[in-house]
Amino acid sequence: MNAKPPPTTGSFAALGLPAALLTTMTGLGITEPFPVQAAALPAALAGRDVLARARTGSGKTLAFGLALLTRTAGVRAEPKRPLALVLVPTRELAQQVTDALEPYARALELRLATVVGGLSANRQTAALRAGAEVVVATPGRLADLVSRRDCHLDRVRVTVLDEADRMCDLGFLPQVADLLGRVRPDGQRLLFSATLDGDVDQLVRDHLHDPVLAAVDPGESAVTTLEHHVLVVHPADKYATATEIAARDGRVLMFLDTKAGVDRFTRHLRAAGISAGALHSGKSQPQRTHTLARFREGATTVLVATDVAARGIHVDDLDLVVNVDPPADAKDYLHRGGRTARAGASGKVVTLVTPDQRRDANRTMSEAGVRPAVTQVRSGEQRLTDLTGARRPPAGGRGSGGDAPFRGLGTRPGRPAKESRRTAEARRTAEARAAARVRKGR
Repeated sequence: MNAKPPPTTGSFAALGLPAALLTTMTGLGITEPFPVQAAALPAALAGRDVLARARTGSGKTLAFGLALLTRTAGVRAEPKRPLALVLVPTRELAQQVTDALEPYARALELRLATVVGGLSANRQTAALRAGAEVVVATPGRLADLVSRRDCHLDRVRVTVLDEADRMCDLGFLPQVADLLGRVRPDGQRLLFSATLDGDVDQLVRDHLHDPVLAAVDPGESAVTTLEHHVLVVHPADKYATATEIAARDGRVLMFLDTKAGVDRFTRHLRAAGISAGALHSGKSQPQRTHTLARFREGATTVLVATDVAARGIHVDDLDLVVNVDPPADAKDYLHRGGRTARAGASGKVVTLVTPDQRRDANRTMSEAGVRPAVTQVRSGEQRLTDLTGARRPPAGGRGSGGDAPFRGLGTRPGRPAKESRRTAEARRTAEARAAARVRKGR
């Protein structure tokens, strides 16, 4: 990978951006570039291929978006033939990119179209037929529209791959490679990724020409404004602890491993009087969009999600992420945590770990370059409140199973957790002693 370091800039005005863009940016309070923008924009505006490595939340959407829009401005697209393409791994990220670029596209009189699964393909086809200079798409839906001849990529002269490593992780490499083979061979490619190895390196070697390297962060680097905490909890107390954290004053994003686990824990939180929403791939796109909107607006204070939310979600002033289930690896940990402490803000990531999960959690943290503070806690303790703002739920922590407290995702509501032999023997002994005292007192 022969990549050259880029020149950098200290201000947007020095880049020669169109006046309409600068006016719009000033109106939105954007005046000075973040490091990845300063590193990538000069080469991107000059038409060079760019290979950028930057952590999540670093401002990379504008790093490629301003260049893409500037280089596309002034030309009208024919029906079904866009001029610029942004490929992203998830529907949520596609919508986020579209929302971020929309005011700048409007200032330059460019038309945007979002092409993702889970929404009406007919509406997306109609938008392409009407003419869209810029398309933001997930690989699967775009490949489908291309195969149906509802979209042609032969006029695309600027192509962006955002979060290329995640697209490869999700198995999109063959589709991405095919789509890149359909755009103009003399076009510009901008690739943004947290890591630049494996399948990403293959994409670079096959589709980028003499790229400029804009690496402002070490690969998969941890954010310096982010606090990391591991809370060691007893297995039987794990979900009571998570519930008290969810009841805090302020929003919180909570990750669980499975769709069923997300749905059940969300129902429990609602029964406990906590405003919670569920987000995972089993939800329709309108449901996902509605849930995210309510969380961003503050109408919902807790978002419970699988890793579908670890990429592509930006929520202003989100200061706490909780891993109710520890992530599988370092990459997942960093991207979950990347939903807070974005763009230089501070935040906190809390991971609930049972004693038998300690070894795996230590390995994940080490690989992520993180040294967390480790604290043993129980629900109802002051130190849990001090660390997370936890408090008693409005409905007293009652779950959906009547008056029984929530006992975890592995047991039915209302049924006591299975006792160990030692615990059962101790309980029977205590009961026998209590009965003897009662008889003696008669």
